Amino acid sequence: MKIIRGLKLGGLQHKIFNLMLIIIIFLVGVFVLVNVYQQRNLSGIVEEASREQQASITQVSEATMEAVLSTTMTKTAALQAYIAGDLFADVKTSVLTLQSFASELFAHEEVFSPHPIYPPDRAKDGVPTVQFQTEEGVDPYGSEALSLVANMSEIMLGMYRHSDKLSSCFVATADGTILYVDDRSGSYFDENGEVYHFPVRSRPWYQSAAETGELIFTGVELDTYTDIAGLVCAAPVFRDGELVAVVGADIFLTSIRDYVENANIENGFLCVVNENGQVLFSPQREGVFKPELTETAPDLRKSGNEALAGFISAALTGSTGLQTVAVDGKDYYLTGTPMPTVGWAVVSAVEKGTTRQPTVAMLQNYDAINANALAVFRRSTENSARTFLILTALIILLGVGAALAVANRIVRPLEHMTKRINSLSDSDSIFEMEKVYRTGDEIEVLAESFASISQKTRDYIRQITEITAEKERIGTELALATRIQADMLPNIYPAFPDRKEFDIYATMDPAKEVGGDFYDFFLVDDDHLCMIMADVSGKGVPAALFMMASKIILANNAMLGKSPAQILTDTNAAICANNREEMFVTVWLGILELSTGKLTAANAGHEYPVLRKPDGSYELFKDKHGFVIGGMKGVKYREYELQLEPGGKLFVYTDGVPEATNAENELFGTERMMQALNEDTAAAPETVLKNVRRAVDAFVKEAEQFDDLTMLCMEYRGKQHE
Repeated sequence: MKIIRGLKLGGLQHKIFNLMLIIIIFLVGVFVLVNVYQQRNLSGIVEEASREQQASITQVSEATMEAVLSTTMTKTAALQAYIAGDLFADVKTSVLTLQSFASELFAHEEVFSPHPIYPPDRAKDGVPTVQFQTEEGVDPYGSEALSLVANMSEIMLGMYRHSDKLSSCFVATADGTILYVDDRSGSYFDENGEVYHFPVRSRPWYQSAAETGELIFTGVELDTYTDIAGLVCAAPVFRDGELVAVVGADIFLTSIRDYVENANIENGFLCVVNENGQVLFSPQREGVFKPELTETAPDLRKSGNEALAGFISAALTGSTGLQTVAVDGKDYYLTGTPMPTVGWAVVSAVEKGTTRQPTVAMLQNYDAINANALAVFRRSTENSARTFLILTALIILLGVGAALAVANRIVRPLEHMTKRINSLSDSDSIFEMEKVYRTGDEIEVLAESFASISQKTRDYIRQITEITAEKERIGTELALATRIQADMLPNIYPAFPDRKEFDIYATMDPAKEVGGDFYDFFLVDDDHLCMIMADVSGKGVPAALFMMASKIILANNAMLGKSPAQILTDTNAAICANNREEMFVTVWLGILELSTGKLTAANAGHEYPVLRKPDGSYELFKDKHGFVIGGMKGVKYREYELQLEPGGKLFVYTDGVPEATNAENELFGTERMMQALNEDTAAAPETVLKNVRRAVDAFVKEAEQFDDLTMLCMEYRGKQHE
């Protein structure tokens, strides 16, 4: 075969191309002739009808446009007067009043006595109440600023009671406290009956007022405790140029939302846009004008739609007049009016397509105009269809005859090839070239490909058989390695049946056949118990080998009677001396003096230990971490001491516990681990580990375990249990 400009001469492609080329040329020629004939007859009719339609539609549409614009502009002006004049101006005045009172308080604080302050009280839910909250770690009764601003309690209470616009009013001090008035006292308690902490100085209204130094309105957000959309008006209070407080008021915007969503504009709607070009209120539920919270809403001024972006920017600064803008695939008539008090704008929109509805009244005229043209068109179409059908039938007959002439030459070798391939399905034979396939075209190439694939398939099956046998051998060796690793760790319980001063239990579940986590515990002498919890970097066989070496070095140093800090220091020196793979291990090591309950421990980059307190609850002990073992030469480690009382427990673990992940990629976390420990604080060490593992399994469910999961729990009973 020869290839010229992509065409294979003498091949199957050439044979089919010749036949189809003849048919296509004939069809195209006939179609062109018929189309030219029809276009000459119809063009004059269509042009005349189009002119008459356009004249009538234009006349009616202009009248409709004037009526729609009149209604829309009236509604827009009414909404602007409602928002700017009745709501935000009053709220602004209230906040400025609070600012004035607070400034006087701080300017003459020596005149005022500390005023009583009260936290939220569930019994006062539904009653306007003055109450306080604080940031986490702030003592409200040590705050002089809070007791000072509490002198404004009656003023704030009266302001709240006599205003139907405020959802609350408040004074936030610079030391992390807030005094406020509302009727939602029952909303500020968690499931344990504790009052929520409130991040006063990190709230957007506080930071914005402090940075600008003047009265501000925030964007629309959901209220922290009620999920109702609203905004905050806030103003700073300074004393000698220093910020001492921020006063403000919360405003629920349900009345504005209801007005906007229920505004009766025929074939249109109203919406409100804030100073950042974001849609705050709108009856639309889809598209560009869909309302969203300030933190997620897009800025329409930065829209890829340049016409819309320019319109919104203009509406925020002055009345726009009527403009036509394409939005969401539709043309709209838009007008906008600014709201100076808050810097927002009201937008009135009417879909341009709806202004053309009067064209329905013209359908009778339209039908009459097109009646004659349709009659002529139908007659012409019928004649063309008959002609086209006759020509198509002739072409099909010619095509069938030509196809039959070459079918035998093309199909015969393919049929033989199919029978040969089917005969090989239940045998070990391979496909081979035969004389019938020597056609000099793609059939010959296909047969050669089958022959090559057949031989390669046989070779592949042989290789797969060998690989399968090798995988079975490796699997057997990994199973043996798993048993060896498990035997390296203490696994017989009770571990010290003759020692009544303590009880200890530990488990290790590797993520792969072998893992890098390990634990160890042993008696250094009759009065000292050494406990180790460690996590090697990496997974699988390399981590397991590094784990075994680390375990031996740690145990050998401990048995020499060294302190925890010295054990870690010497172990790090030994591992760093020959650590070409740059692996490392995190280690928590503690030595318990059984006669006194004194626990001496050191931490090399490992997870925080957990202790059972005297009151019976478990608590995370955030000890100081040293650097990981094997990470850097010359590291010195520090140790610390804890006193365990009889009944006290120690729980140590690897990161596989808090970092266990479910199918939604959520972490189990330290908080859930602490909840599992505190479910049964009196449980024995073995039960403690089972409780935690049960909680992890319930959280992870069917998700794959990605990290080793290792835990150890020790209960100190003291000398009285000997």
